[in-house]
Amino acid sequence: MAEKTFIIAEAGVNHNGSLERAKLMVAAAAEAGANAIKFQTFSAKTLVTKHAAKACYQKKTTGNKDNQYEMLKKLELTYQDFFTLKQCCKQADIEFMSTPFDLSTIDMLVALGLEKWKLPSGEVTNLPYLRKIGALNKEIIASTGMCDLDEVSAMLKALELAGTKREKITLLHCNTEYPTPMKDVNLRAMKTLAEEFPGLKSIGYSDHTLGIEVPIAAVAMGATVLEKHFTLDRKLPGPDHQASLEPDELSLMIRSIRHIEQAMGHDIKMPTPSELKNRQIARKSIVAARAISANEIFSENNLTVKRPGTGVSPMHWDELIGRRAARNYVEDELIDE
Repeated sequence: MAEKTFIIAEAGVNHNGSLERAKLMVAAAAEAGANAIKFQTFSAKTLVTKHAAKACYQKKTTGNKDNQYEMLKKLELTYQDFFTLKQCCKQADIEFMSTPFDLSTIDMLVALGLEKWKLPSGEVTNLPYLRKIGALNKEIIASTGMCDLDEVSAMLKALELAGTKREKITLLHCNTEYPTPMKDVNLRAMKTLAEEFPGLKSIGYSDHTLGIEVPIAAVAMGATVLEKHFTLDRKLPGPDHQASLEPDELSLMIRSIRHIEQAMGHDIKMPTPSELKNRQIARKSIVAARAISANEIFSENNLTVKRPGTGVSPMHWDELIGRRAARNYVEDELIDE
């Protein structure tokens, strides 16, 4: 049986700076069946310069009126907000996660007792950041969007030298475009990551495509951690809503993944209990094509193959041809010799 996928419902900043909306997202993710809900912990002041431009997709979804700093400032949550959200997650029986984006917010999440750390693609080349998280010696899930193998290798080296062993690290293949064009998904890169970096805890996929097909395919290809953005309403203003699933879609994706996990099965080719009852009905036996007299020679003229499969298997055809019948047979009677 395939390993159960750890599914992270990525709330990100889709709460739009509202604690009450974030609470509703916790409830929605739990109801959909996600293992964890992940937020983003940051201070605009320590994340970007006051004149940083938006990404193209952010301009498309939020317009050109404000810059990245001004946009992110509206999406911040406080330490008390995250404390409240962690309590909500506990009550809803879903794991609380949040991605820090600078050294101070790492400290904030340490104070909250975060046990599983999710690193975003944008921090892969942030050495001070990697050293600080690596020194925590906690489980790490790291996205690798925009990376080549050398950058992934350097990130792993920094985390390991800081104190986190490779067997605690999961790498997520990722494409950092919102939404990701299908031609740029490159799911086979998951296999490359596994081959190039042996000894990891696992390999997974962080998805930014529209729809649910690609995450399901990723699980079928071996992803054991899956991250997907979701929102309460795709029509809400904000940078990530349009590339996110709504709750009913998130629920459908998770149900589909759980079905795929069951369908993956094992690597032994054998009949299953559910189909054994159909074997005698669907298979065939050697039967009399017409009335056959005792001592008549069996031939292609008086034998044929028909259902059910309760008699002599047609795989013994050559053994019967040329032999003499031991008794009389009527048409359609199973040959029992």
